[in-house]
Amino acid sequence: MYKINDIVKCVVTGFKEYGIFVKVDEEYDGLIHISQISESFVKNVRDYCNLNETLYVKVIGVDEEHKQLKLSIKDLNFKLDGSSTVKIDENGFLPLKNKLDLWVNEKIKEINVEDKDK
Repeated sequence: MYKINDIVKCVVTGFKEYGIFVKVDEEYDGLIHISQISESFVKNVRDYCNLNETLYVKVIGVDEEHKQLKLSIKDLNFKLDGSSTVKIDENGFLPLKNKLDLWVNEKIKEINVEDKDK
């Protein structure tokens, strides 16, 4: 029923030091492990949500036999709509390409000065 990378709505049902437990639907439960809450250090999982709060989560693992999901809220607007919070630079590597000649020339000058000092 659920696939990896699906964004689903769930309700917080409990907390442990290692994660947040949620109810996804009548069949499936899930766990947002502490490592899947934030890229930053997570001191207390309760700082991110409240009991009975509705969240949007990303499915990162499915156990069909036990009807359990491994979930993540990293990089998601997990309280709003589940959209991504990762910003992609539309210029890609262009800013680096534009600076490359300048950096190479600066390094060559630096090396030449070091050679003269020897």
